[in-house]
Amino acid sequence: MTSQTITAAASGTWKLGDLTVNRIGFGAMRLPQHGEAFAADAVPRDRDQAIGVLRRTVELGVNHIDTAAFYFSSLRSANELINQALAPYPDDLVIATKVGPGRDPSGRWLPHATPEQLRGQVEENLRQLGRDHLDVVNLRIVGTDSIAERFGALAELREAGLIRHLGLSNVRPHHLAEARTIAPVVCVQNMYGIGASPEHKEFLHLCGEQRIAFVPFYSIAGTGRTAGATTDQSPEVHAVAHARGVSAAQIRLAWTLHQGPHVLAIPGTGDLDHLAQNVAVGSLRLSEEELAVLDSLHHETA
Repeated sequence: MTSQTITAAASGTWKLGDLTVNRIGFGAMRLPQHGEAFAADAVPRDRDQAIGVLRRTVELGVNHIDTAAFYFSSLRSANELINQALAPYPDDLVIATKVGPGRDPSGRWLPHATPEQLRGQVEENLRQLGRDHLDVVNLRIVGTDSIAERFGALAELREAGLIRHLGLSNVRPHHLAEARTIAPVVCVQNMYGIGASPEHKEFLHLCGEQRIAFVPFYSIAGTGRTAGATTDQSPEVHAVAHARGVSAAQIRLAWTLHQGPHVLAIPGTGDLDHLAQNVAVGSLRLSEEELAVLDSLHHETA
């Protein structure tokens, strides 16, 4: 794969409401620091390096960036890096953020926001990004309780023009059904990757049937999660990667894109070479035989 010449357009497109995005996007979670996201001893990433990665991301045709106000390390904020690197924003750039969790200035996690507090989180994202509205806001939750009050609060902000489209993160099918009785949902952002359970696969397909984008996180990191790509790759993943002359991370990412045309990828990196490799995955077409091998890995933690 000649990653230097491949742009995100090779991955195809999907619509988040009325916003068309390439299926390969960019996740900003690990941009503010080296090493594990949210770690107390995380080393802030060089500002010029982070800005260079963001500008190259857009040059490579990526027009869907996933971020959040709680993506920060000491000295660095993902939202403010995005603002500095990319404003004034290209007309086709879609920035998705998420609310619900919060962190105090020291980085400690706060209780998830109440319906009343969600407006403040939305306004903080607006301020940091330097925008008068947010393209997509995902409500991220923990647990199985009703989300009606919280999603309803965001729906009111959508009606007021502060938010264009709404999505959900870390949810189950009953949350999606509940939310859709309140306002349209354009995307579901859940953990998903090789080895996903049958229940998770069913939810992915349900989203496709309802024309809702499914946006996996940790699809490359696997068991590494916030620390980044795992080295605990299965022999089967390694074998497919070796045969193709690509990395195991690229195979993991390609596999997720093959799960349906509504699946969007948001791999994140602070490295220009890894960025080019991630974008190049959009042109990688796995064979039926390769997919069958990877689909059989039911017991791997994703």
